[in-house]
Amino acid sequence: MMTRISLIGVGVLIGAVAVATLDGVRWMPTGVAEAASSDTYRQLNLFGDVFERVRSDYVEQPEDSKLIETAINGMLSALDPHSSYMPPKDFRDMQVQTRGEFGGLGIEVTMEDEVVKVVSPIDDTPAQKAGILAGDKIIALDGETVRGLTLSEAVEKMRGPVNTDLTVTVLRDGTDEPFEVTITREIIKIQSVKWHPEEDVGYIRITQFNERTFDGLTEAIDELENEIPADKLKGFVIDLRNNPGGLLDQAISVSDAFLDKGEIVSTRGREEGDTQRFNARPGDMIDSKPVIVLVNGGSASASEIVAGALQDHRRATILGTRSFGKGSVQTIIPLGSNGALRLTTARYYTPAGRSIQAKGIDPDIEVDQELPEELIGKVTARGEASLRGHLEAEEGEESTGSFAYVPADEEKDQQLQAALDLLRGLQVNSAFPPDPSAGVPN
Repeated sequence: MMTRISLIGVGVLIGAVAVATLDGVRWMPTGVAEAASSDTYRQLNLFGDVFERVRSDYVEQPEDSKLIETAINGMLSALDPHSSYMPPKDFRDMQVQTRGEFGGLGIEVTMEDEVVKVVSPIDDTPAQKAGILAGDKIIALDGETVRGLTLSEAVEKMRGPVNTDLTVTVLRDGTDEPFEVTITREIIKIQSVKWHPEEDVGYIRITQFNERTFDGLTEAIDELENEIPADKLKGFVIDLRNNPGGLLDQAISVSDAFLDKGEIVSTRGREEGDTQRFNARPGDMIDSKPVIVLVNGGSASASEIVAGALQDHRRATILGTRSFGKGSVQTIIPLGSNGALRLTTARYYTPAGRSIQAKGIDPDIEVDQELPEELIGKVTARGEASLRGHLEAEEGEESTGSFAYVPADEEKDQQLQAALDLLRGLQVNSAFPPDPSAGVPN
């Protein structure tokens, strides 16, 4: 028997390794591999020949384990941007990260064009406070270039003891020259759910989907319903902007909190028998009160599962800009004492059967966020379709995503203010409130 954990997410969190979305641990038979063809064996012999020639003839004595790890990473990176090998330490760090606490800078990253690209800084972390932005490219660490490093190696260099400094060299679109930012490492404790009353509206922000998210959502709803009188509560805003993903079972539970029945998400692998469907259970935690979900170009994977499920069932109105578009599932396959393999094994589909891979979720109401003058031309729209080697969309035209900027000042947050105005009846739009009878059949 083999333990496998399925992931859906994008990037790698500094101080951990893995992006993100797990459906929990499942015990599965290893299955029977197809017999390799004679041509495959010839190719494997070729690999063995090259390996031995490097070991015997390279100008310096190479480290065998390093050669093999690099070869494995090369094989996996040729598949798609999200498949990779995790050495034992990285695998342990990933397990810690999904529990919501880890050491590091507080940024989610991926590798693109041989440099580290920031997917999203995490709220209230050293990286965010230092001014790191989504889309920034980190080209050097303490003066040493990251070119030639694997993502895992770059992440390892960004880790270190708490209260030590790391100087990152950043290349930002729209700037003429790279610039340096010094960040002090800290223990990062992720509060994945934050909330407060907006007078007569409950505001809930979900920053990622870790093991604490559903419990945090339950606490948020209970406290907001206690703070806002029932006869005054207009509804809820669920803010998934810049949420890069997390645990699949948590995304399902969050979706289920607002749905009374019907499919939430399905995953489909290469073989017909690999399909899994996840359904809602009876009961709506907020008794059918209106919901508006905010998304942008930083909303990926697990966030898109929630947005897609609530959109297809017409349970919530999706407002903002197009989401990231990561619709693939990674399975973490432990390799005993040798770490783990993160392998893309399936695509996921919304209840209406939509694959959002390289497309994203289009909002019901599009509201662009105005960039401040100092950021104009310095941030770019981003999405899965812009990643080199990404899985192609199953059908139709691919989309490049959207901006992922959210102002710190809520008064200047045009997307949030639009949601509040709709809930209060100060704005009118045909997409709000949605008509549940027009949703997918239950």
